[in-house]
Amino acid sequence: MTATLTLPPVPDIHDAALAVRLQQRLDGKTKPLGALGLLESLALRIGSILGSETPVFSAPQMLVCAADHGLAARGISAYPSDVTWQMVQNFLAGGAAVSVLARQHGLALTVVDCGVRHEFAPSAGLLVRKFAAGTADASLGPAMSAAQCAQAIANGVEIVRGLPGNALLLGEMGIGNSSAAAMLLARLAGLDIDACIGAGTGLDAAGMARKRALLRAVLDRHAEATTPLAALGAFGGFEIATLVGAVLQAAEQRRVIVLDGFIASAAVLVAAALRPMVVQRCVAAHESAEPGHRLLLARLGLAPLLRMDLRLGEGSGAALAWPLLDSASRVLAQMASFESAGVSQRGEAR
Repeated sequence: MTATLTLPPVPDIHDAALAVRLQQRLDGKTKPLGALGLLESLALRIGSILGSETPVFSAPQMLVCAADHGLAARGISAYPSDVTWQMVQNFLAGGAAVSVLARQHGLALTVVDCGVRHEFAPSAGLLVRKFAAGTADASLGPAMSAAQCAQAIANGVEIVRGLPGNALLLGEMGIGNSSAAAMLLARLAGLDIDACIGAGTGLDAAGMARKRALLRAVLDRHAEATTPLAALGAFGGFEIATLVGAVLQAAEQRRVIVLDGFIASAAVLVAAALRPMVVQRCVAAHESAEPGHRLLLARLGLAPLLRMDLRLGEGSGAALAWPLLDSASRVLAQMASFESAGVSQRGEAR
């Protein structure tokens, strides 16, 4: 395993002329100006990302990355670590929320074992990219070595290179990963950890107090981990690092990147710290019930499409929001103009 890492280039895709044409196209549709509200803003963003006045989504991909966290042994979750592998089995069996929603909306679901403490039988839709059975305990040392962090990111790049389509929806699974996300947000955004921590899988008051104290101690232990990759290595996890690579590759390929909840968004936060123009390709599906998620989206400058108090992860929120993206692209590409439909515009004689 090598720590050498070459990150995909992510250039600026802003095109002022295209933006003007997209706005004119929307304004010419058979509706009052701005009558479709935020759907029009979403259509503009999709057209800008895909570089087209008539964008069409092809083969949208739901990517769910799973791994275990050594810090979970410290009691930071209401659920045991075995739930990670059990939920991966549930994804593959088609019984999880994201499985149901992916089927409903025609999203191809790929589940990646990035470092789960379980050996899975070969299964359709499963990729095994495991080089360790979970991260180390971040309270004792770095969750990942530099080499492991680089390998996980490289795995994410390679996975997306092998997936078709022009849209990538992000999902994850890993007991304890809301703690890793909270520490990444605190470190990379310069926030107090208390503002970044939520109940995760449903901790009670005592569990929350224990989580706050532990995460503050972990942050103090890794005070020198201030760069994006150092912070990612210090706090984990393998699934977040794999998503970082996936996001960077999807951004280079100019795919629409649909953020799910707090943990998937933390991967985008790291990716954007490495390649700032990543955010141009992103759409925030929702704002989760995790308090840190609102702060994280504000840091990225992204407005969520939905607010439904979701806190499941898996990519469930991204799948729920997908019909809005599909509708926005169809409105831009297929809706008639006043001229083509023979409809009078405002102020014209009938």
